[in-house]
Amino acid sequence: MAEHKTPTGVLAWIGQALLYGLFALLIGVFSGWPAYRHLADDQSLVKLSFSHTGKPVSDCKQQSPEELAKLPPNMRAPVRCPRERSSVVVELDIDGTPVFQHAAPPSGLSKDGASSVYHRVPVHAGEHRIAVRLRDDVRSPGFAHTHEQTVTLAPAQILVIDFDSSTQKIIVK
Repeated sequence: MAEHKTPTGVLAWIGQALLYGLFALLIGVFSGWPAYRHLADDQSLVKLSFSHTGKPVSDCKQQSPEELAKLPPNMRAPVRCPRERSSVVVELDIDGTPVFQHAAPPSGLSKDGASSVYHRVPVHAGEHRIAVRLRDDVRSPGFAHTHEQTVTLAPAQILVIDFDSSTQKIIVK
């Protein structure tokens, strides 16, 4: 049976140092090359990003004494409210042109969680008219929340459009 010898000594250390050096050189080269630019020199970015819980799909219902008697004692709540939430419908116009229209369904197994929206639109730097419309209740027609604003974007600037659930307002920052 032939014995297998592993290299030891100075040559093993030199070989290991060369391999580690080559690996570090490759990482160094590819960390800065090729150059990545997420926007062109004359572009800005508009980001629509929020998470919002829509209104319930129907009103709460007062239960009659007969309906309550049919239920187990631990489920005899006098008022029954639906868990399911409305989808959040959002529309974004830039300079009068619709650029995004989306109906975000509620999350969760019972469709009772928040709806999340994320969309990014690259635009040329300069002045733009931004219009955002949001509907969070299937029971009412039209958009409950609207916001229009003229903004001036510098090259490489990122404009974020959010919805603040505590104030029920669309925020552009």
